Amino acid sequence: MNVQPDLSFIKYLKGAGGDTLKQCYQCATCSVTCPLSSDEKPFPRKEMIWSQWGMKDNLIADPDVFLCHQCGDCTTYCPRGAKPSEVLGAIRSYAYTFYGWPAGLAKLATSAKNLPILIGIPVIVVFVMWLISGAMHIPSKEVFAEHGYHEFFGHWGFKWYAKNIFFIVLIMLTSAAIACFSLYRGLTKLWASMSENAGISSTYRPSAPQFISRFLWPSLVEIVKHSRFRECGTNTNRVTGHLPLMLAFIALFIVTTWSLLKNDIIGLFAPSWIGPMHIWDPFKILANVAAIALLFGIYVLWTNRTKSEQAGDSSKTFYDWFLIWEIAAVGITGLGAEILRWLNIPTLGYIVYFCHLVAVMMLFLYLPYTKFAHIAYRTTAMAFEKFRESAFGKTAVEG
Repeated sequence: MNVQPDLSFIKYLKGAGGDTLKQCYQCATCSVTCPLSSDEKPFPRKEMIWSQWGMKDNLIADPDVFLCHQCGDCTTYCPRGAKPSEVLGAIRSYAYTFYGWPAGLAKLATSAKNLPILIGIPVIVVFVMWLISGAMHIPSKEVFAEHGYHEFFGHWGFKWYAKNIFFIVLIMLTSAAIACFSLYRGLTKLWASMSENAGISSTYRPSAPQFISRFLWPSLVEIVKHSRFRECGTNTNRVTGHLPLMLAFIALFIVTTWSLLKNDIIGLFAPSWIGPMHIWDPFKILANVAAIALLFGIYVLWTNRTKSEQAGDSSKTFYDWFLIWEIAAVGITGLGAEILRWLNIPTLGYIVYFCHLVAVMMLFLYLPYTKFAHIAYRTTAMAFEKFRESAFGKTAVEG
């Protein structure tokens, strides 16, 4: 077998947290301890071999790489300190950049030296939109007490669509659209690469309802339950951090949807519904509980990561910390803006709300290129795993 190693890929892995990969001497301890490993797929031993040999194409098309939860069992029991979990994290980081679109934006999100640009882009966009809206001013305490941030981008006489919502949707929907298109391109390429590596042709394809019911939906249920997280032994407390975060995002999505429905649909026919939600409103309570859960979850992940680095079990990388900083910024500025509205401090409230919009835009815009992308890539890998073992995958291989 003639192997042409990709030396630049090996260099990337070593710089992205996988600097210990050369210490691996293939004892297979990692495969023995990993709950995802099997006799047929000695994970992550084969991935460590491929990494040492610079076999990039094999790794970025390997579903097992994305199924890994980086629980750290393999790193804990590795007798050589090769830190397989960190190597796999570096591979995923590379894959998100490789599959990301546009390439320039994907590469920006790979290094801490680009942080001023990563922050600067959303700052400029939100600032320019605020300037164009003609509402760039701090309201009086009376106006702030009545409207909160519902007129941050101003107000116009058009009844059927609020000016504030128009600008927020323009900013966030555009960011989300770029992220979704990038993920679509990346996941499509990933699926094609995984199928090719598995020898699966496109002859036998399930219908859309079949794909959703048999492969996608069971994968989503498994992710929501955190089933595989609970199989890990060393860092089982990671569930304590990840689960509240996931539930918090689901709850905040529900609250945001209700807020739009209340103010911009129901409010058209019942003007009394327009405005900030009362503190005892059930959806406001849900939002506050979700905000606390989000901050608690990020605190757990922050402390776990810090302890892991201090113990020498993991490396300090921009890839791992960028998402933690992003989510923390969203939670702190969101809760801070609400508290300042309660205290009726419009000047500081508007500044913090501006920062909140920037943080949320960053979360949307950079989703496909950061650790947050694992939500989409892991789900796709899980669905492919089920597809590969189904009659569709096996028939396609046999055919």
